[in-house]
Amino acid sequence: MRLLYSEYKSDYPHYIFPYVIWAFPETGERPADFFARGFLPSRRELDRFYMCRHTRVELARFAPSSENRRILRKGEGLSCHLYTSEQFEYTDQWRTFCKAYADAKFGQDVMSYARLDSLFTAPVCSHVLVYSDEAAVDVGLVVFYLDQPDVAFYYYAFYDVNHVNKSLGMTMMTSSVALMKEKGFHYIYLGSCYSRTALYKSQFSGFQFWNGFRWSENIKELKYLIERDRGEVDKHLLETPDFIENFYPVGWT
Repeated sequence: MRLLYSEYKSDYPHYIFPYVIWAFPETGERPADFFARGFLPSRRELDRFYMCRHTRVELARFAPSSENRRILRKGEGLSCHLYTSEQFEYTDQWRTFCKAYADAKFGQDVMSYARLDSLFTAPVCSHVLVYSDEAAVDVGLVVFYLDQPDVAFYYYAFYDVNHVNKSLGMTMMTSSVALMKEKGFHYIYLGSCYSRTALYKSQFSGFQFWNGFRWSENIKELKYLIERDRGEVDKHLLETPDFIENFYPVGWT
């Protein structure tokens, strides 16, 4: 693993010198090695990764909570089928469907057709999980990168935002977590968590997040970090007394 540090804006008066950490695979390394060490793909070709506060569920410890079961009940009647990227037919209908979702969710043309098309041919798209209703109408899909048994990466979800099930997106994620446990995966990775609106990813038993030096299970710590991002910051995290006192009083090394 070769590391490169790309500089961002500094705060010299407070001696804060931020760098994004990029990691590049070397011979014999797998993407799973990078996920486990706190990195996510920064390129769909899986040839560059970046360290961030990302999330995962340790599936050996996952068991549906009452809230998880409530969400799954809302999805009764839905079925799903897992395709390899070679098996999945990226039709004009799917292309239009996914673009409509992207425009509604991210903003008009934030995801162009060219970017959308490239998603389904990139190495990061190894599998596609398709959801259908009782009438066999397709209502959503999830783009996955799967590397059995270490990594199931829930990369992108596209679904019908006008579906009668207003929790369809959460239903898809919850059922995906359960499915990957059934298939014997060790972890499902759910992307980053930098805002209050992303805390829904923490509702699974076995949830963990990368804090820069370890995988943490402490939701209070995660909420602290999110709130910290919303204000002025004049110290590195590991030089912040209340963080250390509250979460690592005996040390973080």
